[in-house]
Amino acid sequence: MLNLFSFFVLLVFVLISVGFFTLLERKILGYMQCRKGPKMVGYMGLLQPFSDGAKLFLKEQFFPMNSNYLIYMICPIFGFIQSLFLWVLFPFYVNCIEMGLGVLFFLCCSSLGVYGLMVCGWSSNSVYSMLGCVRSISQAISYEVSLSLILLSYFLLLDSYNFMDFYYLQSSIWFVSFSVPLFLCWVSCCMAESNRTPFDFSEGESELVSGFNIEYGGGGFALLFISEYSSIIFISLITCVIFLGPNINSLFFYIKLIFVCFFFVWTRATLPRFRYDKLMSLAWKCYLPLSLNYIFFFILIKSLCFYHFFLWS
Repeated sequence: MLNLFSFFVLLVFVLISVGFFTLLERKILGYMQCRKGPKMVGYMGLLQPFSDGAKLFLKEQFFPMNSNYLIYMICPIFGFIQSLFLWVLFPFYVNCIEMGLGVLFFLCCSSLGVYGLMVCGWSSNSVYSMLGCVRSISQAISYEVSLSLILLSYFLLLDSYNFMDFYYLQSSIWFVSFSVPLFLCWVSCCMAESNRTPFDFSEGESELVSGFNIEYGGGGFALLFISEYSSIIFISLITCVIFLGPNINSLFFYIKLIFVCFFFVWTRATLPRFRYDKLMSLAWKCYLPLSLNYIFFFILIKSLCFYHFFLWS
């Protein structure tokens, strides 16, 4: 019961953080475009997320006549549950689940996200949503390969799938200090996996009129919106755990987490959308060779460590 209560409290705070992350994004985008952003609801707009959530969930729900009704309704709920299910991996010490195979669980659950996008685009029976889901599938598959290889590199270094072992090994040095190119590759792949600018091809507003979620409004759109931003916050957490020293008892860890979330917004305000052929070329011709080379690099480091250990013993 204590485990369930701890996880429930975590989910409540995740949902609240999603609301305030959207407020942070709108404020940052506003100031970068020389305007104020939300400021009318509550003090300095602090109650704006609750107002937006109430507006979306209380709106009348419309259904396309040609849609596959049951799948169309279930799909946003599936995406919402999948994004929150990832938070089981939050690196707890006590009172919740600690997984020995956390890295594998992360790869399995994150790869399920593409099914939500695919079914959302297909069940609407719209040309634009179908194009958006085809784009998202090819993009997610391409960048998931590099993402998995990067995680495999650190598994070779750790000999463990547990995220807590990243904390024990980074007590004296952060992994980003000797793998800066891999860190930049990881951040770029995370943006592509979460469909953020400049890789937001599944939601290409200029050519696909909002892409795969074009037929969703009200509660369905709100669930898709929450699942996307929850995944972004969790990916920022995993980035800090792997590369930036995961001392979760320190306030500095959460400052780093907020900075990584800010980096996602900063990138959205700065960079335009890539061309689709350049996106795929970047995945297969740049990130994949880089991650493969780093795997060989970590294998060499591990072999040298074993060699010196047996030599001195």
